Amino acid sequence: MDLDEARTRILDAADQLFYDRGIQSVGMDELRTAAGVSLKRLYQCFPAKQDLVEAYLRRRDARWRASLAGYVTEHGGAPDRRPLAVFDWLHDWFSEPDFRGCAFINSFGELGATSDGVRRVAREHKLALLAYLTELVRAAVPDGAPDALAGQVALLVDGAIAGAAISGDPAAARQARTAAESLLTAGAAGGGRGKP
Repeated sequence: MDLDEARTRILDAADQLFYDRGIQSVGMDELRTAAGVSLKRLYQCFPAKQDLVEAYLRRRDARWRASLAGYVTEHGGAPDRRPLAVFDWLHDWFSEPDFRGCAFINSFGELGATSDGVRRVAREHKLALLAYLTELVRAAVPDGAPDALAGQVALLVDGAIAGAAISGDPAAARQARTAAESLLTAGAAGGGRGKP
């Protein structure tokens, strides 16, 4: 098995185990066994658990944001409806049996106080999500206050994720969608006044 294949298998195992059970509860030996690689190969690919955690989060970020953007592009419709499609995608995600909330918030909660790398990757993920939401809101409400509205929509996204994870009810996405629709409607009506 070459390094690329081993790396992929290790990241696949990490993605499942870290997301399902948390980072600190999963040891490197368990990851090695789940990935089907030797301990030597594991440490060739990831010299420290911290390296693996950051790689896991970066890959999860890329996949998560690509899935979201793909859904919005395919199902979002007109630009003024695309920010709301974000919440439809969230509802689908929340309905999956292995949904455990936001991997970045979870990782930050576990390790953010002691790991600069985890803190940095979690912040980068949230900033990238905010940038994407800002693009959607600018297209939906070009004469409003898109930056402020996008920040509010981002808070609704995070709140819906946390609410659904804790309650086990995907309806949090629908409730957040309703709130986002109200914000966007008010933002469009506010026009150039800059008030959402």
